[in-house]
Amino acid sequence: MAEKKDLQSCELYTNREKSWLLFNKRVLSEARDKQIPLFERLKFLSITASNLDEFFMVRIGSLVDMVHAKYTKKDIAGLSPKEQLVMLAGETHEFAALQYSTYNRMLLPLLKQNGLVFVEHHEQLTEEQGKFVDDYFIENVYPVLTPMAVDSSRPFPLIRNKTLNIGALLVKKDSKEAEVEFATVQVPSVLSRIVRIPNAKKNEEEVTTVILLEEIIERNISKLFLNYDVRCAHPFRITRNADLAIDEDEAEDLLLEIEKQIKKRRWGHAVRLEVEDTADKKLVKMLRKELDVEESDIFYVDGPLDLTFLMKVYGLDGFEQLKTVKYTPQPVPEFSGEDSVFDVIRRGDVLLHHPYQTFEPVVDFIRQASKDPDVLAIKQTLYRVSGNSPIIAALAQAAENGKQVSVLVELKARFDEENNIVWARKLEKAGCHVIYGLVGLKTHSKITLVVRREEEGIRRYVHLGTGNYNDATAKLYTDVGLMTANEAIGEDATAVFNMLSGYSEPRSWNKLSLAPLWLKDRFLYLIEREKKHAQKGKTGRIVAKMNSLCDKDIIVALYEASQAGVQIELIVRGICCLKTGVPGVSENITVRSIVGNFLEHARIFYFENDGKPEYYCSSADWMPRNLERRVEILFPVEDPALQQKLEHILQGQLKDTMKAQILQSDGAYEKVDRRGKENYCAQDAFCREAIAEGQKRVENADSRVFIPKTHVEMGDDI
Repeated sequence: MAEKKDLQSCELYTNREKSWLLFNKRVLSEARDKQIPLFERLKFLSITASNLDEFFMVRIGSLVDMVHAKYTKKDIAGLSPKEQLVMLAGETHEFAALQYSTYNRMLLPLLKQNGLVFVEHHEQLTEEQGKFVDDYFIENVYPVLTPMAVDSSRPFPLIRNKTLNIGALLVKKDSKEAEVEFATVQVPSVLSRIVRIPNAKKNEEEVTTVILLEEIIERNISKLFLNYDVRCAHPFRITRNADLAIDEDEAEDLLLEIEKQIKKRRWGHAVRLEVEDTADKKLVKMLRKELDVEESDIFYVDGPLDLTFLMKVYGLDGFEQLKTVKYTPQPVPEFSGEDSVFDVIRRGDVLLHHPYQTFEPVVDFIRQASKDPDVLAIKQTLYRVSGNSPIIAALAQAAENGKQVSVLVELKARFDEENNIVWARKLEKAGCHVIYGLVGLKTHSKITLVVRREEEGIRRYVHLGTGNYNDATAKLYTDVGLMTANEAIGEDATAVFNMLSGYSEPRSWNKLSLAPLWLKDRFLYLIEREKKHAQKGKTGRIVAKMNSLCDKDIIVALYEASQAGVQIELIVRGICCLKTGVPGVSENITVRSIVGNFLEHARIFYFENDGKPEYYCSSADWMPRNLERRVEILFPVEDPALQQKLEHILQGQLKDTMKAQILQSDGAYEKVDRRGKENYCAQDAFCREAIAEGQKRVENADSRVFIPKTHVEMGDDI
């Protein structure tokens, strides 16, 4: 048996960034899966591109900052920031090559077979198509373009993050010296990148032919520079460091400081340059110099830049047979009657399972509270909300109705900062008391408290969730939520909001555990308890489902529990720095990742506890940032019937043979060996069960079994 000191060895851990790339490769494997409808495969490939953009903007950008700051501390796997960048350069280039191999060799031919033809290069246009494209350029594109020349009086223009541009080398007509000049034009995002054009053959009625906007501009680029000969023109795209650097102690107004930093994000240092693999070497050399990128930061692409355009291809009409039927979240049986939300919750706790069940009860909870004359106060944390949020509207209405409304809007929710600033100002205008989070901490917890005056006295109703108060993503992310009128949880909820709005920290908690002060210790205690049971010869078992696992203290505790004989089954969608199958260390630990049509987002934890099982749900992953630098909540689920529901969710995922991939001892992930096993997809099964349950309670329920749309973007999980 390995000694405890051995568990600190970097050999027992996987680099976080490499683990994330393995996750994105699992997403890419869905795009390469021939069993999945073709347009769903396009969507998965698009998501890998979006994920990779964010990886460069946040993770690579952060490592570059560390190197520039001469920060040399090694990570959990023993790699310095510089060593990580060297490793990731090779890994990301390999990944990009696999993306474009998937696009060119697998998906494009299938699209053509199914009636969608891409004209990949404008030189391939027929005479009729060429005339159509040229007319389209003059009428629709030319008025929008702004060509930017570079010379002694005009410096190299600022190229915005993630924009698609066309760089050109020009020579002035009739010039004796033939000096080569550079110019660029941004491909306008306000125009559709996918342009439908006439088919090459008159009889191809069932074929849709399209060309990308940049090819149209490239074909007509000489019209932008009439006094020049265009030597070459090629698309390029840069990704900039977009990690915000905010000194909250120095910021007098956090809202204004974040607004200022958001603008800077567009002009951060370039960390990646993408160009066509056929791009002129002189053009690339000029771009490299002006953008100050290393050769290893240049990605030579065999195909169209920025594969996120495939999400727009998915939206093309006429290809419904190549998509899965959209799943409709089902009614929650407990709320299908005429009773108010408060009557239902008062009768007993309710567990919600999204998106299989509708998010509507959560919205109704706020709506009814905003109108109910007996409701005195509403308090809520908001991390990410939808563009036209009914919850925001209900909170504003509640304030206008004279209720005490306190809302913590987390302005530091990455890439949602701008959106949240808008909501914060709207809520303030309506009369809500708005808090902007705690200095140095993100408030990532999902909690709502409604205080209501009833005959028996004041009663508190609470909603706790693993996901955001976002009615749009609630149709795409798998999450669980608890609605309760439990007095002990109500007292804790009040203490949470008092802590967020003031300086009061409760001496103790009844049911909840909060980060950054108490939650990590709670998790370590629960793992340690299982270890002690196993050491006494009792059954020790842990099942934990989360997005990411990279906290070293937690991993060490799991290793120690495994050494003691605790059976540990982990369901980790994304990053996992733990290694399985290490002799004497992690032989009793299994890790599986499920990448399916819905984004697995729920955090559920089961501890055997010597035959007295305990179930918890949380907003937190097992990551240092969640446990040490964020406000997070862990809440117990104690009702036996609701515990059975959580057990069913966990067991369903543990027996998934269709979408699960198992972490091997060498760090690779492999699909489940289905020989001798039934084909079981947990997500599809949960859809069917939700429909069947809804049919029992709701008249005229739709009997069709739907398969959900694809969505596995990272969001804040990166």
